[in-house]
Amino acid sequence: MSNVLVTYFSASGVTAKVAEKLAKAAGADLFEIKPEVTYSSADLDWTNKKSRSSVEMADKKSRVAMSGKVANMEQYDTVFVGFPIWWGVAPHIVNSFLEAYDFSGKKIHLFATSGGSGMGRSMAELKPSAPNAVWGSEKKLPAGLSQADADAWVKEILK
Repeated sequence: MSNVLVTYFSASGVTAKVAEKLAKAAGADLFEIKPEVTYSSADLDWTNKKSRSSVEMADKKSRVAMSGKVANMEQYDTVFVGFPIWWGVAPHIVNSFLEAYDFSGKKIHLFATSGGSGMGRSMAELKPSAPNAVWGSEKKLPAGLSQADADAWVKEILK
């Protein structure tokens, strides 16, 4: 067991691959944030205003039910939280995750994957979901992140 956790939500597998490299670099435990109801490709159709993801993201108070919980969250001092960028922010399931635990005194670092946009307002919109956390860095990482680049970023953060 480690005192570092890398957790992530990945709708298409891209963020999962980045998270795996970060966990390896940190010698961290890995946890996937999963929705109770898996997103279908129709749910993820951002061009359809009635798709599940579009409806969820249109309502800032929307929360997504999760499947599974982190065992022994209290053991972690540092938590990396990863996600794809949806509509300029983290998907609301990430808020659901943060609201499910007490992050008092824990350091949170955000990482995201995106085909084009940056981190947007992700940190600002996630902070209220873990108000007692110590908020660290945030970084958009490429889908093809190399292990060497993952090692370098993690080393910089955990020094």
